Formats: sequence, C-alpha cells, structure tokens
Amino acid sequence: MELTVLGSAGTWPGPGGATCGHLLSHDGTHIWLDAGTGTFARLQEFVGVDDIAAIVITHGHTDHFIDVVPAFYARHYGGMGAPNLPFYSPDGFVEGMRMLTSENGRNVMAEAYDFRTVAGGDTFEVGPFRVSTFEMTHIGVSSVGYRIEAGGVVLAYTGDSGPCSEVIEMARDADMLVAEATYQDASSQAFFHMSATQAAQHAAAAGAKRLVLTHILPTLDRAVSLVEATAAFDGPVELAEDGTTLRVGP
Repeated sequence: MELTVLGSAGTWPGPGGATCGHLLSHDGTHIWLDAGTGTFARLQEFVGVDDIAAIVITHGHTDHFIDVVPAFYARHYGGMGAPNLPFYSPDGFVEGMRMLTSENGRNVMAEAYDFRTVAGGDTFEVGPFRVSTFEMTHIGVSSVGYRIEAGGVVLAYTGDSGPCSEVIEMARDADMLVAEATYQDASSQAFFHMSATQAAQHAAAAGAKRLVLTHILPTLDRAVSLVEATAAFDGPVELAEDGTTLRVGP
C-alpha cells in the first residue's frame, strides 16, 4: 500500500501548499482520502481524473473536502470521468453538498457521485481495500476516522479529532498512523484538535509502528512539531510532506 500526500496544512494552505488530502494506492486501485484545498490539482500529477475508484471524506469542514467541487466539474461537465463514483462521508455531509451545485434545481452532483453515508462501526470495501470507520471527537459536524487494510498492512487516519480513545482503538497495532497535529505544546489547544505531543501519545498507546504528522497550522514551525512528537513516541515519526509518496508497512 502506498500513501501519496496531496496536502498537509491545517485549516488553510501556505504559499504553494494544500490542505489535507491523500492518494491511497494498492494493486492499481486508488482512493482519494480527504480532498482539501489544492489537492485536486496535485492528484492529477499522479493519476488521471478517471483513475479514482472512490472518494472517502472524514467530515464536512472545507479544508478536507472542497476540491471535490472542481473534481465534479471536470468529471460531469468536462467528460473526464464516469458518473456514480462511490463517495463515502459521514452523516450530514451530503445535505451540505446539495447547496454547492445545482442545475435548474437538479442535484447534478449526485449524478456524478454515488453518495454513501458511513458512521462509526461501519465497514466497506473498495477493490483490495477494506475500510473500517471510527467516530472522532471534533466540533460542529460528524467526523470519522478510517482504518484501512490492504496487502497485509494497516493505515489509520484520524482526519480531524481531539484526544479520544477511538483514535487509539482505530490505530491499534497499525503499520502507520497518519494523525492530525494542528497545535504545538506552546500554542493554543482545544478539545477538538490535537497537538503533535498528543498525536504521539495516542500512537504510543495504540502500539502503532510509525507516526506521520499532518494538518499542521501553516504559521507553525513544523520542525518543532517533529521534535515534540519524537519525545512522546519511540517509533519513527515524520512530517507529511506535500507531493511525497510513503510506503505503508515494511
């Protein structure tokens, strides 16, 4: 399994950057996992628009999904993709999407995308991928994290979440935990996001083999996030770097 980082900034992108989004690939099947600002353009550097087998979104905050709109334009009006692309998201997301595009009152986005709602405890399959869903602790919207298995390895992805036992459960013995690390120890913290230290503590409690930090505020020194996480987790820790591809597992 390979994870390509399409964007890693928290909330808004810095110059030349993008907010959260990933391309997950195995045996020729590709999942677009979160679709933040700027990720659709970078995705096309790696695969074609019609090469995506499914879109999987963690929650309805725009820094995690807004680029599904230009992708819709490309597929629906540009003829760059077949209709009814499987699209997984938590409760409440589809209702908001209806307001973003319309054609004479028709929900044309629902013609391009086959919307499927998921909640904690659900499982689904996309080609070789088996995906399990966990409720995360966030604010304002339903938010889920995903445990994704393929080729004998496991990737866990928090999306946005504050500290909670579900992150530990989701990441139990995972080969890679991709965790939001919005804050640092000295910056403001809230119950609905994690700091780099908190992300590392959750990785340690879960027995995850490797930690990748993402969703870092663009105003912060990312090197500090790396130092803080390394102090709280004995395994390998790295920063999600836009445009890089990481192999999950040995």
